[in-house]
Amino acid sequence: MSKPYLVTTAILLTALTVACGGGGSGDDDPTDAATTIDRPPLEGERYTLTYGPSTVQPGQEDTRCVTLRLDNPQAIKVRQVHNVLSSLSHHLIVYRDNAATQEQPTPTPCQPFAGTLNVNGTTSPIMITQRAEETLTLPEGVAYTFQPNQFIRLEMHYINTGDAPIEATATVEFYAVPDSTIQHEADFLFIGSPDIDFTLQPGGSQTLDAYFPVPSSLDGINYFAITGHTHHFGTDMNVWTRPSAGGAQTVVYDPTPFSWSEPETTRFEPPFTVPTGGGFQFQCSWTNRDSVSHRIQFGESANDEMCFFWAYYYPSRGAKVCVHTDQFGGQNLCCPDAGATICNAIAGQL
Repeated sequence: MSKPYLVTTAILLTALTVACGGGGSGDDDPTDAATTIDRPPLEGERYTLTYGPSTVQPGQEDTRCVTLRLDNPQAIKVRQVHNVLSSLSHHLIVYRDNAATQEQPTPTPCQPFAGTLNVNGTTSPIMITQRAEETLTLPEGVAYTFQPNQFIRLEMHYINTGDAPIEATATVEFYAVPDSTIQHEADFLFIGSPDIDFTLQPGGSQTLDAYFPVPSSLDGINYFAITGHTHHFGTDMNVWTRPSAGGAQTVVYDPTPFSWSEPETTRFEPPFTVPTGGGFQFQCSWTNRDSVSHRIQFGESANDEMCFFWAYYYPSRGAKVCVHTDQFGGQNLCCPDAGATICNAIAGQL
């Protein structure tokens, strides 16, 4: 195996396993028609799951998972997901798990974001929440399909920065609607860059700007919501679409102000598309507000940094995790689209 392949695999392994913003110009602004997903009415047949409680000691940071079974006797179409997180949660990922055969209700240490690779098509993310409370409402006629007695994996990344133990908890509610109202299956896309390695002096700032060309497997899909993601040095996260790497930018994510701890989810009615042959331009900014310098590197810990965004779309072409890096001449790869060789190599190291 060649050295460039090993290096690229190492970069992707880091990016895909640890991946846990306003300024800019454009020719037009789809966010004029966008709204923040906040507290819409919750409608349909409700199914509820609970994570924890799990005691987190002072200074402790960890990622723990539970696997739970819904009590739905028949397949259902889920159009809303409502999450409520305890104060020390960094984020919660909700997965469909089609490989599980029994529940695991005790929060157990697990590899962050391992389920997002979806190499074997058995586990796929349906929502990531970093806000204390958030509702994802899919467009009319769009839903996630859950099989009878669907197994759900809840992955909680938490950190206790206080001086006393705290209980980590989360509640997830799924709202199902009649099958006859649904025409399309929704899915999930995760895009970012691991190119974060610099020193921030006191008061200093740094920006990462990257372009990811959308693969042909995603041509023509409809994006209906986007959430940006950095860690605590993050001060800005922006996303644009472009018809090509050098084409005109159209802003699709530009929260003002951007809050790294409670990042806005922007919804699009109607949804937007990326021009065939085009892609996403994205930009993250960080500022050191401390009186000492900090080495800033990419990493899963809340004390490291990230530059990613996740998008919800339909019709489904599968859940995908995609990475752009400027290293080694520039690389743009998605799993599982990159193929069994590289994606299985990554999965084998999780």
